[in-house]
Amino acid sequence: MTQTTETPARTSPQDGPERRTRRIHRAWFVAAVTFVTIIGAAAFRSLPSLLIDPLHEEFHWSRGTIGLAVSINLALYGLTAPFAAALMDRFGIRRVVAVALFVIACGSGLTVWMDSAWQLLLCWGLLVGLGSGSMALAFAATVTNRWFTERRGLVTGILTAASASGQLIFLPLLAWIVDTYRWRPAAVTVALAALVVVPFVWLLLRDHPADIGLKPYGAKEFVPKPAPVTGAARRTVGALFTAARTGPFWLLAGSFAICGASTNGLIQTHFVPAAHDHGMAPTAAASLLAVIGVFDIVGTIASGWLTDRFDSRRLLAVYYALRGVSLLFLPLLLAPNVHPPMVFFIVFYGLDWVATVPPTLALCREQYGDDSAIVFGWVLASHQVGAAVVAFLGGVVRDSFGSYDVIWYASGALCAAAALMVLVIRRRTEAAPVALSA
Repeated sequence: MTQTTETPARTSPQDGPERRTRRIHRAWFVAAVTFVTIIGAAAFRSLPSLLIDPLHEEFHWSRGTIGLAVSINLALYGLTAPFAAALMDRFGIRRVVAVALFVIACGSGLTVWMDSAWQLLLCWGLLVGLGSGSMALAFAATVTNRWFTERRGLVTGILTAASASGQLIFLPLLAWIVDTYRWRPAAVTVALAALVVVPFVWLLLRDHPADIGLKPYGAKEFVPKPAPVTGAARRTVGALFTAARTGPFWLLAGSFAICGASTNGLIQTHFVPAAHDHGMAPTAAASLLAVIGVFDIVGTIASGWLTDRFDSRRLLAVYYALRGVSLLFLPLLLAPNVHPPMVFFIVFYGLDWVATVPPTLALCREQYGDDSAIVFGWVLASHQVGAAVVAFLGGVVRDSFGSYDVIWYASGALCAAAALMVLVIRRRTEAAPVALSA
């Protein structure tokens, strides 16, 4: 992961010809800061599944009401992303991300004083949804597009895995805090985690390689920093209307909506309470989700590597098909204790969790060129809308039938549909990408 950057060394009459040194390209440091930032944002997304039962017991709110707060959070997480990508073009990455982290900290911290359901919707749903949406995968796409011309698939996989790393780091800790001290200290922990990342963003993150006189990683020529783009909202909405007139956009958005429904909306939100219904301790179930996070890192980075080498459509079709099959078996595997078939499911599902992101982003880049980050933001919005719908419906199904089985089977069938959708996207090779902005 190094690129040769030639810098003249100090010379003297005894030195002879200029010496050359090798050093790590600054792009990798920017990617590292982005990785840490997304980890901080992921802390809150580790919490919702742990709080469904505690909030239900303390406030007697229905699981549907709590699921509605989660769904608002997930929907705003997605709907904010395309506007955040445009705002980063206008105001810079550092400013947008620092403000977003502060909003997350406020939303999470204020929940400790809530006593009404509308406050849950405001803090947990609105504030944290807006903040986390500003650091969604569109943020990773913007950093990748600006700082890298080579290894983009690999970098996308690494940054996507950051969300899973946050889950890995925080989920067991938050589960222990909730189990030992109840849910309020866990909410404070999330707020502090978001605040801790702010100094790293402000001091270490840079908006563009040209800010420090560098070429993007892998670029043969220097790329000047573009002028700030005004009219962020108009540009974002315009990109949506233009992309919406193309078939690939709807196929990507529809398949990614199913991706969100079958991951964030389903497993991340409802796996812990579903396992608890079958007698498993919440801490054990949360630990299994953390294991998903471990293998998600491996699977997503591997997917980025594969995306640099193979057809993204075929990769996505395989990912969705395997995910659908695994969901059909899940109701048979839930039990009071962790057993080998459940461990196999967790490992298998973890490898496939967000492996869909690198090939989906690659298809957006192929189809829509320079504005692919904004278009991917809208595709991500569909991902989160799908997640929001299932987060809400999962709670409703559990309240109505006393079991989550129906939602597992329905999600498995939807994954089969997603596999078919991505296979019919036409490959754009010789023709130029769709132009979305003047």
